[in-house]
Amino acid sequence: MAVDRTNVVFILSDDQGIWAAGCYGNPEIRTPNIDRLAAGGVRFSNFFVATPVCSPSRATLLTGRIPSQHGIHDWIRGGNLGPDAAPYLEGEVCYTDLLAAHGWTCGISGKWHLGASQLPQHGFSHWYVHQAGGGPYYNAPMVRDGQLIDEPGYVTDRITDDALGFLDAHGRSSAPFYLSVHYTAPHSPWEHHPQSIVDSYDDCPFLSCPQEPRHPWATSLTDRCLGNRAMLKGYFAAVTAMDDNAGRILGRLDDLGIRQNTLVVFVSDNGFNCGHHGFWGKGNGTEPRNMYENSIRVPFIVSHPGTIPAGQVQGAMVSAYDLMPTLLEYLGLPIPEGRHLVGQSFLPNLLGHDRPGRDHVVIFDEYGNTRMVRTKEWKYVHRYPDGPQELWDLVHDRGERHNLVDDPAQAARVRDLRGLLDDWFTRHVEPGVDGVTQPVTGLGQLRPVLPGWPGRGPAYHPRA
Repeated sequence: MAVDRTNVVFILSDDQGIWAAGCYGNPEIRTPNIDRLAAGGVRFSNFFVATPVCSPSRATLLTGRIPSQHGIHDWIRGGNLGPDAAPYLEGEVCYTDLLAAHGWTCGISGKWHLGASQLPQHGFSHWYVHQAGGGPYYNAPMVRDGQLIDEPGYVTDRITDDALGFLDAHGRSSAPFYLSVHYTAPHSPWEHHPQSIVDSYDDCPFLSCPQEPRHPWATSLTDRCLGNRAMLKGYFAAVTAMDDNAGRILGRLDDLGIRQNTLVVFVSDNGFNCGHHGFWGKGNGTEPRNMYENSIRVPFIVSHPGTIPAGQVQGAMVSAYDLMPTLLEYLGLPIPEGRHLVGQSFLPNLLGHDRPGRDHVVIFDEYGNTRMVRTKEWKYVHRYPDGPQELWDLVHDRGERHNLVDDPAQAARVRDLRGLLDDWFTRHVEPGVDGVTQPVTGLGQLRPVLPGWPGRGPAYHPRA
């Protein structure tokens, strides 16, 4: 599709709800650069992650495969560093592997969180990453040139500084480049962000984040944050500081004269609730884990001047597992064989065309024993083996307030959606890593669970 060996800048935020950007209808939070990117490209209103927590979601974005194929079911707690460091995506084919093999210079600046953080992997020749997945915003633990360092300064700025250095080094090269800019923002902690930005939200009413009565399934994060204005100001400040830095990247592309030949993608690894539904967090912000819209639906914006139309809003139903085939088709690269990819390209939607039937695509999610099937109008959530189950009417109950799963009038719909869910996962899971058979707790994965990997203790952090 793309000509002249298009460059790619892939900006990935961490824990950013779809509501947390001005272009998605929030008048309180300041995101002028993300908004400008949307004005110059296509903004998707129905982009879903495959898992509402970071590491498995990131793995799906890179591989086009679901957790019950690639084996990452929870955020990676063990195997990032030290003698037990484990490359969780060993044996997988990422789209960056294919880009590197076809002449793209690939770099990453920011959060990796897919194991063995000191080891450059999957086609990346430039490797500046977070040692784990999150932590302090000042003196953050990073990896540079294979060495563990505490990076002075504000980590969102430092990630951008490194990304700008990569652009300066490769922006005018005859070879195309791919650059992942993976911010840790706006992930917790929501303290110690630039004070001027924090103070700028002093008078914000935060109507976009109603602090609802505590959800009965809420975890301890909610107890620390619900109703806490300081946490709200910190979250908003983290987003705005990240937006400032996204603007620096877009500005450098302009300065180098390569914006017209660069595809820019902006997306979050999972959604987030800041008091919505009465809890703080994403899929593991409740126990049992949840599939609320604010956990699974994320901002997704794509811009390429002169190729992708400007100022369009696309309502097509799209999943993270569709990204890999779409990006490869856009760049004119082959789909890898034998990988059992579950997604399909949505390139026509990127180009401003309504692909027939795309609005009626069915979306599937999983997080351990919790699985979801979502149509344009309905969502069914099934928890194996014993529930609780949920059925949401997304046309008449967009806020997901009235669970209809026990309504006798909906029995046939529940049966049909359950059948769709079971059939899809039966066709696509790899038995050795089937999420339903894994005791995923939401408290972190300690080692890979792929067949043949030497086991050293339990794979998941146990619940107390």
